[in-house]
Amino acid sequence: MHLFYTPTIEPHYQEFILSEDESKHAIRVLRLSSGDEIYLIDGVGGWYTAKILDPHPKRTTLSILHVAQGYEKPAYYLHVAVAPTKNIDRLEWFLEKATEIGIQEITPIIAAHSERKEVKLERLNKVVVSAMKQSLKAYLPKINPAISISKFFEEIKQEEYTTKTIAHCAAGQKQYLADICPPAGKYLILIGPEGDFSETEIGQALSLGYQPVSLGNSRLRTETAALASCLEIAVLNRSF
Repeated sequence: MHLFYTPTIEPHYQEFILSEDESKHAIRVLRLSSGDEIYLIDGVGGWYTAKILDPHPKRTTLSILHVAQGYEKPAYYLHVAVAPTKNIDRLEWFLEKATEIGIQEITPIIAAHSERKEVKLERLNKVVVSAMKQSLKAYLPKINPAISISKFFEEIKQEEYTTKTIAHCAAGQKQYLADICPPAGKYLILIGPEGDFSETEIGQALSLGYQPVSLGNSRLRTETAALASCLEIAVLNRSF
């Protein structure tokens, strides 16, 4: 199956021209030709079946044969706010695997103990686009710009979530994530840096209604904890 990401396509199109990069990949790399059938995704739930009309290596023209909207739309919405790791490869690994498993939104949050203060969104978006195509999904996760945790708390106040949780290592009573998250919900999960959230940050989250959760007895790295939360939500919703 040959799958291409085409964010500018619209459901009413009868024909479509691939971008120069995608055209080159289709014709020069994959050696596709007239009459070959390919598939397109727009990142917002559209899955398109198309046929090559003109195999031009810079502007391949397609005929749209069929359009499916809301293709395998998840029954839940998961937003993970995670502190970027010092080694950016670990954050990219999380984004790749989370996209494959199922996630809708990611916000890099800068906490008091964060070792990395900025991220390159262009690079991170390339990672999730590649993972979306590899896992045959039609929805592209949204990656927000990095933001301080205090500003994040302020901006997220107006949004409605079924559950808002914070995973931390400090002492105190916690519940397991799956025990407090109902199926088909809208979830927000905070994952801290390697040095954990500060006491002040934990206290602020709790005062805003975030529930403290445990992801198990093991001490997990940031990217592992973030992925574990994605997997637990996916299993809860029987979507993985």
